[in-house]
Amino acid sequence: MQTIAAIATPQAEGGIAVIRVSGSEAVDIAAKVFVPASGRNIRKMKGYTACYGEICDGDKRLDDGVLLIYRAPHSYTGEDTAEISCHGGTFAAKRVLSACFSAGAAPAQAGEFTKRALLNGKMSLTQAEAVADIISAQNEQFLLCSRSQQEGALYRRISAVSEKLLSLVTLIQAWIDYPDEMEDEFDGKLEADKLRSISDELSALIASHGEGQLVKDGIPCAIVGRPNVGKSTLMNLLTGTERSIVTDIEGTTRDIVEETVNAGGVMLRLADCAGIRETDDVVESIGVERMIKKLGEAAVVIAVFDLSRPLSEDDERLMELLDGKRVVCIANKTDLEEKADAEILVKRFGSIVRVSAKDPDCAKTVADAVTAVSGLGSLDLNSGFIANERQRLCAEQAKAAVDEALGALESGMTLDAVGVMCENALDRLYELSGEQVSETVVDQVFRRFCVGK
Repeated sequence: MQTIAAIATPQAEGGIAVIRVSGSEAVDIAAKVFVPASGRNIRKMKGYTACYGEICDGDKRLDDGVLLIYRAPHSYTGEDTAEISCHGGTFAAKRVLSACFSAGAAPAQAGEFTKRALLNGKMSLTQAEAVADIISAQNEQFLLCSRSQQEGALYRRISAVSEKLLSLVTLIQAWIDYPDEMEDEFDGKLEADKLRSISDELSALIASHGEGQLVKDGIPCAIVGRPNVGKSTLMNLLTGTERSIVTDIEGTTRDIVEETVNAGGVMLRLADCAGIRETDDVVESIGVERMIKKLGEAAVVIAVFDLSRPLSEDDERLMELLDGKRVVCIANKTDLEEKADAEILVKRFGSIVRVSAKDPDCAKTVADAVTAVSGLGSLDLNSGFIANERQRLCAEQAKAAVDEALGALESGMTLDAVGVMCENALDRLYELSGEQVSETVVDQVFRRFCVGK
């Protein structure tokens, strides 16, 4: 396998840049481009040791920097690895990388360092996928989830289910091979219960995909209410910008204004919708229609009501549209005299959040309420979750095979047929974890990685 090299840090101006070299010739290549100030022999350096010196391309001095050596198998890739830190800057880093190529290294492909870590048994496929998620994380919750994935949370969850299924497959195979000896060892009802339990665990695993997407991409939230209840003021408060136009004129917001914000470590995908009311204005009517459509797409609806005015027919219409939705009821304008019957809102939604959208301190209160209603507030970030479509598909195929095996067992089909179905389920779980996976699947996984990781 060729020794590869790439810039491992963002290619932009910065304090330092790191060029990573990995493979059997990594130390030799480092010795050709790096001259230690101490005169020490790079080839004799132990793992986890560093030295300061000059970086050269032949007789030409490029920069000064630090060389760090990792020895196999105690490196990220499981191979001998050298990391050269030079001054940050696009041109400087590229010159050092070019020197590594001249010394014998080949350009690394996207995700090739992590791919080698996988192939060398340093991590499972789900752990490797988590590396890409850590790099792309845009909020604290998803970073914590991805970190847990990288430490093996999902792999352990899959392995636990796989072990149960493997135990059943082994029992069936033993019964097929030694029917007389195993006649009293196989309890059809008991094994059916086991399959049912495995199916339930896989259902929970599949359901975690939806939770994972909310954590990763943010909670879709529609901010709705009748005109002038403070929707746009609340939107601007949560985003920290003048994103929506705020006036005393009803119907100012005619289209949906969208923004993604990081609120308390949770991503919220906010949509400030047109106010709901009966109107002859064609444009405003289209805005109301789009608002109703947005209600169907939202995971959480932030319904805003004005406490300073009595509840109206438009408020009642909105409440009807919110039946069956996850709703955070915002009782706004607490800084004014209360004229609305707040008890009606409490009875309808169970609880209300009293705020004045003009008060900056209420942003956290609203964000916390949205998180709680979405269910993410009680999410165990360390439990492991399905993070992408490849994983979801494998889990769904495994569950389908388990359900098929359960149906076959309960209908009295031969145990060898049940065993084949269980083995199919086991194959899908092994593909999910990466224990049995084709080279094509591995290549597809690493296509979304950046070069240098």
